[in-house]
Amino acid sequence: MDRVELAAFLRRRREELRPEDVGLPVGARRRAPGLRREEVAALAAMSTDYYTRLEQQRGPQPSEQMLAALARALRLTVEERDYLFRIAGRNAPARSATPTHVAPALQRVLDRLDDTPALILSNLGEVLVQNRFAEALYGDSSHFTGMARSGIYRWFTDPDERSVYREQDRDQQGRAQVANLRAAYASMGAQSRAGELVRVLLKESAEFAELWERHEVGKRFEDHKVLLHPQLGEIEVDCQALFTEDQTQALLVLTAPPRTEAFEKLQLLGVLGTETFVS
Repeated sequence: MDRVELAAFLRRRREELRPEDVGLPVGARRRAPGLRREEVAALAAMSTDYYTRLEQQRGPQPSEQMLAALARALRLTVEERDYLFRIAGRNAPARSATPTHVAPALQRVLDRLDDTPALILSNLGEVLVQNRFAEALYGDSSHFTGMARSGIYRWFTDPDERSVYREQDRDQQGRAQVANLRAAYASMGAQSRAGELVRVLLKESAEFAELWERHEVGKRFEDHKVLLHPQLGEIEVDCQALFTEDQTQALLVLTAPPRTEAFEKLQLLGVLGTETFVS
């Protein structure tokens, strides 16, 4: 671990960011350029004291999870992320065909969407990051681990995953999930994580096996859908997807026309938060 270089790198990256770059209000005039230490700490979900010690060359060696959170908070490119890992004395994450490091371009768009549900997905249906509106609508996805990180896997193994869709829409959504996975399987190969996901689901879900045999393929996201919320009921939304150039990540944005009932319900999501998901 190169404490001197790590401290200098973190400080320089922090100073180069502006509040508007990460979706924060500009607020009062700042005495120093860039983000404050407490702002970076909040974005990375760590204590301000922990982050401050890293910049002061006296912190403990960060874990891989901490480094990944810092890379996301500081909006690092993949190359910058790898450099951060190395100077912290860790091996850089493998550059698989399913990157979990959020594409900075999509993250910048997401940062500016603070009034409607939006989330970034990998091509295996893993939620990489979501705003508070998406969390209130879909639930917090950050606690899933292993195979369950994939929404495709959960769709066929966890009945609760389907609760956000009306019963009459679930067959179509299941077909879309399989079509998305087949597209990922084609680009990543049989020995990839996509291939592993297919093999597991073929064993665990007869429904998946039947749909897989249809050989439907494509990155499908319905332009218009009706979602269910436990308190607000049905919410009709339009869904737009923005893909990275390599098609491995997608930003999904859910909106409704102004002055409609659905629009008002989406605004209420920001008030309700995730309280309804706490058992």
